[in-house]
Amino acid sequence: MLHHVANGFAVGADRHDLMQELLLAVWRAVPAFREGAQAGTFIYRVAHNAALTWRRRQKNYERRVEQFGAMVEGSAGGGGDAASGSARERETLELIYTHIRALPPVDRSLMLLHLDGVGYAEMAAIHGISESNVGVRISRLKQKLSEAMKEITHELR
Repeated sequence: MLHHVANGFAVGADRHDLMQELLLAVWRAVPAFREGAQAGTFIYRVAHNAALTWRRRQKNYERRVEQFGAMVEGSAGGGGDAASGSARERETLELIYTHIRALPPVDRSLMLLHLDGVGYAEMAAIHGISESNVGVRISRLKQKLSEAMKEITHELR
């Protein structure tokens, strides 16, 4: 049943990640199981809700990454036809991740958390720094990544 849900919501390597999320969700939900209910229905409901939440997080993450890529491309003055748009988007996305991987560990973590839509308060708690410090660092990281992307897109022209 869990495999069916995972296959219905994810493709490729994401299936494995979703499957882990589903197993964890079912494990956490076991204490809420009422003995009179059917186990299959309970498991399916928990798995389906977990898959919906997982998919929503994925879409939000992809949207934030695309927005960041569009911001970088827009500031670099990129243009072109629609046919090369998806290839350009993939290249831009890979460049963004290349620069994120080159950041120091805390900055990398902050940027990834930001792309995941995690709030400043939660980021501050995770890293043991103040919310204002998180805001300043995120702002500087965006600027740093934008400048790096501008240089690369300028060189590619």
